[in-house]
Amino acid sequence: MQELARGALDKMAVELGERAQYALRLDQARVPLNPLIGKTLRLQYLGAIHCSHCGRRTNKSFSQGYCYPCFKKLPQCDTCIMSPERCHHELGTCRDPQWGERFCMTDHVVYLANSSGIKVGITRATQLPTRWLDQGASQALPILRVATRQQSGLVEDLLRSQVADRTNWRALLKGDAEPLDLPQIREQVFDACAEGLQALQQRFGLQAIQPLADAEVVQIRYPIESYPGKIVSLDLEKNPLVEGTLLGIKGQYLILDSGVINIRKFTAYQVAASSA
Repeated sequence: MQELARGALDKMAVELGERAQYALRLDQARVPLNPLIGKTLRLQYLGAIHCSHCGRRTNKSFSQGYCYPCFKKLPQCDTCIMSPERCHHELGTCRDPQWGERFCMTDHVVYLANSSGIKVGITRATQLPTRWLDQGASQALPILRVATRQQSGLVEDLLRSQVADRTNWRALLKGDAEPLDLPQIREQVFDACAEGLQALQQRFGLQAIQPLADAEVVQIRYPIESYPGKIVSLDLEKNPLVEGTLLGIKGQYLILDSGVINIRKFTAYQVAASSA
């Protein structure tokens, strides 16, 4: 086995292409993964976790890579990140108002995606198409541009009365999703939620919540040689040595012949990566 890099694990870098192009990130090193498909890949947990914000060693990772003190004080770890409709910036209680201005008081996109089936999601406008790639979507369609993160959360909360907002990760890793007519689904959702969308536009202004009528469906293909017959989840905490033939990559999952591992789950873990 040849060591490729070692350091703090981060979520994989990914770019859109004919097939999604992945790289494993360990500190400053980037290891291209697409060329390793069909080869043996080894990830060895070195027994340490260092907070991705302050660098402090921690026995447990909170909110994907933070120590407990940072988890309790950083705005990116607040409950409103997972539930944007609960944003409290306007109340003056944001953990870091300047961070909130940069991160939350900016254009967001509400989208439909087909990963393990249809879902609705939100992300900053600058995070497309990365967000779709991270989720393993095979199709995606922006449907609304919204002025703030809170407003996008309120829209998402409304639309999920018609469309799920979660991905079934096991189904995601069992095979390709059946193609869907996303523009048709968009129109059905808009029709069903017309009254609620109009109420939000009256509350925040027409310019704050704008349909993206001209957006086109984005098709995404992933570098996958074969899907596993049985989904076995690999965990660096339970087994610090993960090894197998790399069969493919989808979302933030490495698909090995020995199982699948969610790389993002182990952000800030000190890891050595090797290949043969």
